[in-house]
Amino acid sequence: MARRYDHSRDQLLEMALDASRTLVLENGVRALTVRKVAGEMGYAVGTIYNLFANLDDLILHVNGATLDALYDTLSDVPLTADADKDVRALSAAYIDFTITHLNLWNALFEHSLPAGEDLPDWYHEKITRLLKLVETALAPIFNGQNPTELEKAARVLWSSLHGICSLATVNKLDIVTAAPALDLTDSLITNYLLGLSQTVSK
Repeated sequence: MARRYDHSRDQLLEMALDASRTLVLENGVRALTVRKVAGEMGYAVGTIYNLFANLDDLILHVNGATLDALYDTLSDVPLTADADKDVRALSAAYIDFTITHLNLWNALFEHSLPAGEDLPDWYHEKITRLLKLVETALAPIFNGQNPTELEKAARVLWSSLHGICSLATVNKLDIVTAAPALDLTDSLITNYLLGLSQTVSK
């Protein structure tokens, strides 16, 4: 069993996050405990509390790592300045990520901080960075105008895509429709971009 002095603090942080991600991938975020993480690492429970304030803090960092992984995936999508093509490419990559990392993706939305606690600034920055990719894809429609509306449009579109993915990943989409998720996202993008283009051109 590893002893406390065998690893630096940075190494311990990486080990804790790796162990936590593995546990969440296998069993979901609700099965994650500090004791299990410590056991996976071969360290005492107190070591985890020296790294993170509490379990909520640990989960936030796990989710932050998931947001980073999602950003890396989406930023690899080549953007062409064709809004329709680029939004579809980003959406396809997003859906593929949710399927491949289902429990990690679910953890982003299943976990809530205790009442009265706010998400830290660094977490908001990771979300904003992701949404900037969507803004970049939509930007040709706005032609440099209305940055506030561009920001809003990116959030409306991505929230709608998230809703479809959320229903699909818990097998509840058939309550609403028999159409597969990809058909719904295709329809959403087609009609939303069409309406957006008409609104912006007025």
